[in-house]
Amino acid sequence: MSHESFAATLALIGIVILVSSLLSGAVERTGLPQVAIFLLLGASLGPAGLGVVDLTLHSPALQVIATLGLVLVLFSDAIGIDLGEVRRQRRLALLILGPGTLIPAGLMALAAWLLLGLPLPAAAILGAALASTDPVLLRTLVRHPNLPPPAKIALRLESGMNDVILLPIVVLSMLALRASGPAPAWEVGSHAVGLFLLGPMLGVFAGYIAITLLDQVRKRVGVRRDYESLYALGVAFTAFAGAEAVGGSGFLAAFAAGLTIASLDVELCDCFLDYGEASAEMFLLLTFVAFGAGLIWSGLTVADWRTVLFAFVALALRTAVLLPVLARAGIDPRSRRLIAWFGPRGLSSLLLVLLPVFGGIPGSDRLFEITCLVVLLSVLLHGGGIALFLRRGGTAVVPAGSSERPPAPVGSSVAKPEAPGEPVPERITVAELRELWAKGVPVIVADVRTERSYRDDHLQAVGAIRLPPDDAVRLAREQRLSQHATLVLYCA
Repeated sequence: MSHESFAATLALIGIVILVSSLLSGAVERTGLPQVAIFLLLGASLGPAGLGVVDLTLHSPALQVIATLGLVLVLFSDAIGIDLGEVRRQRRLALLILGPGTLIPAGLMALAAWLLLGLPLPAAAILGAALASTDPVLLRTLVRHPNLPPPAKIALRLESGMNDVILLPIVVLSMLALRASGPAPAWEVGSHAVGLFLLGPMLGVFAGYIAITLLDQVRKRVGVRRDYESLYALGVAFTAFAGAEAVGGSGFLAAFAAGLTIASLDVELCDCFLDYGEASAEMFLLLTFVAFGAGLIWSGLTVADWRTVLFAFVALALRTAVLLPVLARAGIDPRSRRLIAWFGPRGLSSLLLVLLPVFGGIPGSDRLFEITCLVVLLSVLLHGGGIALFLRRGGTAVVPAGSSERPPAPVGSSVAKPEAPGEPVPERITVAELRELWAKGVPVIVADVRTERSYRDDHLQAVGAIRLPPDDAVRLAREQRLSQHATLVLYCA
């Protein structure tokens, strides 16, 4: 790599970090489609703009970016899964990940075969890629407090798990489209073993060994939380590399490793969600910039009446399927409509359809271009719909006052008036809190547990103010909490 290329790459990474950081508050409050912003940023840095980024479908750099991007998408999806929530909502999960995912994929494949004249295996790849809902586009929406709980749960389950359902369809369909002819039965069987057995087993093994090692180090010398998040990313890449080295699916290994961590080490999950998720999100936004520099706009070059019609059919099929499917889950009509409408296609679809491109499958360039057209329309329609919902929805505010005094959980932190020369205690007991109340000291008890801990604990302090740690400052300001009160933080 030349000095100029290296400097341009560093500049690109720096721009993505700066822009995403500066816009984070505006995106959170206004619902602006962050993906659209970064696609436009990519366009300004691409050949049609400043010329900083110039990638083609067959650039080695694109393969590295896309591979790492898909690993991060699958691992982040898996580690963010709340298995307790999945068990409680298993009927909804089965409907979303079964008929809610496979029927739209099959109908899109049929539409691609009829409208675009694609061979059935190529149509299956396109249908599977376009059935994937994008977690990056949905991230702001599922965090919003005014989204009904059934819709939040369903969208989180779908965007977090349907990629792993669709990936095998893409990989197995590629075997029927090889330039040398369809793969023999033994090779199909070998790939199936790598997909469904070897990759997941190695992912589980890597996750278990990593958790065991981390637990031993925690007990002996301790590990900083921010480095635990980096450790989780290391587990993802190690699981991928290990599975690929022995002929398994590295992508499914990364997903299985994340799922193992989610089931066995909630602390590591929370560390990743607190610190590592931001790093992963930065990289995914960098991937959007790379696509926006030129590649994604290739979708406009294939926009004739057939592909445009197919694109709208592909976007409508998921809604048409989910409305009756979700009726069987007992979800209220408003939540059903929100779930059925908010199914954006984005980075996941692009990354899945790039697998046959990197595999040298004939005709895969056209599949990528068609996917780009659908993604552009989805960013416009779904991104605009999400922004409209967030702007109209406002912000749910938890009442600051309460007639009941909440019980003080043991192990809470407290910001207590500091006497000269007296250290501020880091914890407050129930007796100390009652003493403050007896003296008439104004006390605010704030529940600042992570979202997963909050959902999984059936014991909650009565009257406590809910301040999620990723949005505590804004919510505290909106509720006009007294700056002179003693603040007890419930984080157990």
